[in-house]
Amino acid sequence: MAKPSRFNHLTQNVTRDVLAHPKDLTKFYSETENITRAAAARYVLQLEREGWIARSGSATRPIFSPGYKRRVSQLYALKDLEEDVIWTRDFRPYFNLKANVTNIAAHGFTEMVNNAIDHSSGSSVFVAASQTEQSITMVVADDGIGIFEKISTALNLADKRQALFELSKGKFTTDPSKHSGEGVFFTSRMFDNFEIEANGLQFSHDEKHDFLMEELRPFVNGTVVFMRIGLDSERTTSDVFNQFMNAPEDFDFSKTIVPMKLARLGDEQLISRSQAKRLIARFDRFKKVILDFKSVNEIGQAFADELFRVYANEHPQVELTPVNMSDQVEKMWLRAVAPRA
Repeated sequence: MAKPSRFNHLTQNVTRDVLAHPKDLTKFYSETENITRAAAARYVLQLEREGWIARSGSATRPIFSPGYKRRVSQLYALKDLEEDVIWTRDFRPYFNLKANVTNIAAHGFTEMVNNAIDHSSGSSVFVAASQTEQSITMVVADDGIGIFEKISTALNLADKRQALFELSKGKFTTDPSKHSGEGVFFTSRMFDNFEIEANGLQFSHDEKHDFLMEELRPFVNGTVVFMRIGLDSERTTSDVFNQFMNAPEDFDFSKTIVPMKLARLGDEQLISRSQAKRLIARFDRFKKVILDFKSVNEIGQAFADELFRVYANEHPQVELTPVNMSDQVEKMWLRAVAPRA
């Protein structure tokens, strides 16, 4: 019976390994994996062939260095963990990124690891980062209660799916003494792809996430966060912050974009006043709320009236701006606002 390949296991920390053992990588793998030198040499050749490592020097005394593919992963105990320390020490030195991409990666890494530290009620967090020719992907997975369970308990929600919607609005935290509630909102908009999986639910800022299946999911329970950004991205952290502020007049997080499709639970349609009341919770924390009706083809008269007439009359300081409306949604909106015109 053939022995199972260790190749995927070796790629998990190949970048760290090759920097630590540039001249004796074959010997290192032979000893740590308890395999023959010949078997280790075949793995080294495969790592080189697939772009994980690069070879220089002579044929008899090769020197290895990181290739265009890079990967580092590590499991940490959450107790006394400091997210900025492990980013600076265990991850940042092993990747080759432009300054703006480095800043976004650092922001996402530290925000999501800190969430695991402060909110997960778990004991461990697994962190992995992978770089290809096109992008860098990061995974942060804890073994805690799960973010949607945490939110639904804090808000006493009848359905955990409502927690996913609350998270999308921004400015929500289960611990306001330590957090502003802005971390997930801004982080999700800095990356090309951002997804949170927990409690059988998914929150995604972009639907194109085929790459997720390539990464490890070490815990059955808890929260898993996936983040990916292209190496050639021109986006900056300031670009994202400025998008939701009215600088120079207002430097507060004063604007949010609400994906209306997340307001639906399952296949239900947005028809009732109760649904609208759930939707508008915490809108008064913003000056402008953009309601994105993409993928919502219809809404009911009662829902539209509660949102665009009743709430708007009671909260004139909050500007509600619907976008991406279907013809039917636009008609319901116009009907609701007409009496106020």
